[in-house]
Amino acid sequence: MSYFGTDGIRGKFGELPITPEFALKLGFAAGKVLKQFSNKKKPIVVLGKDTRLSGYILESALQAGLNAAGVYVHLLGPLPTPAIAHLTRALHASLGIVISASHNPYFDNGIKFFSSEGKKLPDELQDAINKELENELKIEDTANLGKSVRVKDANGRYIEFCKSTFPYHFDLSNLKIVVDCANGAAYNVGPSVFKELGAKVVALYNEPDGLNINQDCGSTHPENLQKAVLEHQADVGIAFDGDADRVIMVDKNGQQITGDHILYILATQGKHKPAGIVGTVMSNMALELALEKAQVPFVRASVGDRYVLQALDEKGWVIGGEPSGHILTLDKSTTGDAIIAALQVLTVMVEQQKALHELVEGFTLLPNVLVNVRLAEMFDPYAVPALVAEFDQATAQLKGRGRLLIRKSGTEPVIRVMVEGDNLQEVTDLANHLADSVRSNAA
Repeated sequence: MSYFGTDGIRGKFGELPITPEFALKLGFAAGKVLKQFSNKKKPIVVLGKDTRLSGYILESALQAGLNAAGVYVHLLGPLPTPAIAHLTRALHASLGIVISASHNPYFDNGIKFFSSEGKKLPDELQDAINKELENELKIEDTANLGKSVRVKDANGRYIEFCKSTFPYHFDLSNLKIVVDCANGAAYNVGPSVFKELGAKVVALYNEPDGLNINQDCGSTHPENLQKAVLEHQADVGIAFDGDADRVIMVDKNGQQITGDHILYILATQGKHKPAGIVGTVMSNMALELALEKAQVPFVRASVGDRYVLQALDEKGWVIGGEPSGHILTLDKSTTGDAIIAALQVLTVMVEQQKALHELVEGFTLLPNVLVNVRLAEMFDPYAVPALVAEFDQATAQLKGRGRLLIRKSGTEPVIRVMVEGDNLQEVTDLANHLADSVRSNAA
């Protein structure tokens, strides 16, 4: 059995596999495998988390398991996921572990790993950990136990790293920025980065209590940020998710700037045109058309930063991301980093001496309608000839003006019908018609 999904191990705290018992065994298994693969006698693992209450329990259990396997642990405390990736490299650790469920509610949690290079864990190591989990937790020699230390300057190290991605000859002294920290991992470092670069910062949702992470705030709920930007007459709003690997921005007029907008800005509005951009199947067609006009190559990957990263590596490109605001800038960081992505947009604003809304003038997302068809039992819609004929007809109808995406959910019996095009009424009618067709063929 594989416990790993596309983004580590995730679930509701208290239910397998997100339990203290499993975390203890996982730490031990990861430590045993690390010692097999590492050339260091006592490898170092850096361990960080977001602000969920359950993180303290999972941290203690993982730490105990790793120490029992003879591994040294450097505890970072609450820090963004990309900070753990960076500090894994900066501290010359053999492995990085993050305890977080990203944008999920407080009662969920997760555990994911970074390699010594601050990248996704290689399949070879992941498979070996899965196999080791089948074995009994057995300590062979207490003389070989590992130790744990708390890294006291972890916040400062990461803040300096983020600032290093912003041109030293620029500053943010002319900008007022509202920062929504989602009561999550960036509650401290997020506002600090922008303040230290000179901005006047209004911090929102930066008082985590272990239960309020992502609660009506952050990148998945930007409404309050939009109001705050207008209320404070700010130049920019920036919202993170719980572990600060996603960012959504807001211009001074209160308009939302999504991941697609950010990719458009980084691809077309800066001094240097990138070699190409990787989006996903969820990226709006308006981005594809705008990049084609700007003569910037564009490819789509499957949903998930793992697949975006894979496509970037294959192409040798450095910028990619998702509409949700998961943006990768591989020339700056090894993984999606909300603070660093926001800083790259701010760099373009300062460089061009333009307001955020001016950077997206003329770039308008096409109307997009998504209908989730919940089923009693999952089936493959592309195995039904009548449905395939309808999908083909819709695709032909939208040719050059829009697109159709039919995909099965990976976690529940739901088929997602997405239609995008230049006419909202047409798109809405088509999405509802195709969703009804899927339902009737499922019955």
